[in-house]
Amino acid sequence: MPRHPDPDIEQRILAAASKLWARGGEKLLTMRAVAKAAGTTTPTVYERFRDRDDILRGLRVKTRRELFAALTRTSSLREAIERQLEFALENSHAYEVLFDGVGRPPSLHEPWPSFNLMRGRLAGEIGGSPREHNRLMLALWSLMHGTAMLIIRGGFEGALRTQAMHACLDAVDTIMLSARKGKGLASGPKWPASLILGEAEQSQLGNGEETEKNGKRRRRTR
Repeated sequence: MPRHPDPDIEQRILAAASKLWARGGEKLLTMRAVAKAAGTTTPTVYERFRDRDDILRGLRVKTRRELFAALTRTSSLREAIERQLEFALENSHAYEVLFDGVGRPPSLHEPWPSFNLMRGRLAGEIGGSPREHNRLMLALWSLMHGTAMLIIRGGFEGALRTQAMHACLDAVDTIMLSARKGKGLASGPKWPASLILGEAEQSQLGNGEETEKNGKRRRRTR
């Protein structure tokens, strides 16, 4: 009898890859190891993914979609931040892959829908355009992500885990209260117009080398 294709094989491959990456990063994430962990063969993995980088990209895309879907069911910035914390703890392996090297290509030049959703919520709650609040959103995002990774990597359990999450949300409330009163953040260098986050190919780091690199890439793709 002919063998029927396994409809769940791609998801098993991605799940196996996320666990291997969390355990040992690049050293453990080989096509053969992924195949073994997913209960399939190496040729089957290659039928669906070109190489390790393609697997990681597939995992990032899958995780971003799932995270964004979870956040769209929230109604406020605070609720979205709380939901992302919960998502991170419920999907710790995939979450670590999603944010590993997020400030470097290729992750830098992929869309960040959850960041943009939160930035839009932020603008809706205190006024102005989303891009006006890049610095404030980055502060809140860093606080949220730092809390998530501390709990995951630090092995926080029980009361410590609960208190860490609420400490993060308390800090979010305090920062937002200050922002609503117009006090904003502490003084620092102006956010450069050439530093763009979360906007796929438009994203850049704010230095001349990266700006030039992005310009060349856009010219080639026109």
